[in-house]
Amino acid sequence: MHVTDDELVDFDAHGAAPLAKPKDEGFVENDGARIWYATYGSGPAVMLLHGGLGNAGNWGYQVPALVASGRQAVVIDSRGHGRSTRDDRPFHYAQMAEDALAVMDHLDLARTALVGWSDGACTALILADRRPDRVCGVFFFACNMDPSGTLEFRPTPVIDRCFSRHRKDYLALSATPDAFDSFVTDVSQMMQTEPNYTAADLAGIKVPVAVVLGENDEFIKREHADYLARNIPDAELILIPDVSHFAPLQRPEHFNREVLSFLDRL
Repeated sequence: MHVTDDELVDFDAHGAAPLAKPKDEGFVENDGARIWYATYGSGPAVMLLHGGLGNAGNWGYQVPALVASGRQAVVIDSRGHGRSTRDDRPFHYAQMAEDALAVMDHLDLARTALVGWSDGACTALILADRRPDRVCGVFFFACNMDPSGTLEFRPTPVIDRCFSRHRKDYLALSATPDAFDSFVTDVSQMMQTEPNYTAADLAGIKVPVAVVLGENDEFIKREHADYLARNIPDAELILIPDVSHFAPLQRPEHFNREVLSFLDRL
């Protein structure tokens, strides 16, 4: 599979590659929300956690690669995103980590590797920190673990196209399609105030972690990625050239290669 969509023109128009018919799908009730999940393939489990405002369909280029490698891919729509519902409480990454764990319990997954993108990376690392017995390792792509790790926001055509696709998907999938604007406000509030890990907190993480960043990331400081890699025990730093915050869509072949290489090392 060779796809290049550096400007996200295809993503805006059509979305990522459509997911195939899942092996299993459904909803898990957890803490006031219904969390949608789907599974593909068989073998060692890998749970994919999408970014803020997105949904599981954003992994359309990654799921086939994982299945072809002999693994089970598990995707979920985060609380309030995609097909998943929410209650009227604020969003919190720790709560989303509990949602992911609830899906693991429902599927009888004793342990899984986690691939997180942006908000999903925060969720993945928090879950790994709290339940290292359930997580084999974390591919932590394009996120911060305290608010100082983010760049000042500057809109770009690429970001605008991604946002446009998220709006279309939300309208098509959500049980509350008229609530997109308030949804964006609530997710943005979480992004601006969480997570709040200290260097000591990072030093307590006990699972293998790859800290991964596109060299042109629009949101995350390169020095923050360096900081995370220094402070998480035995973490590795991976920089992906020629891509930004949207590498899984821009150059999926390259992104998938890094994911599979990390999983092979676990």
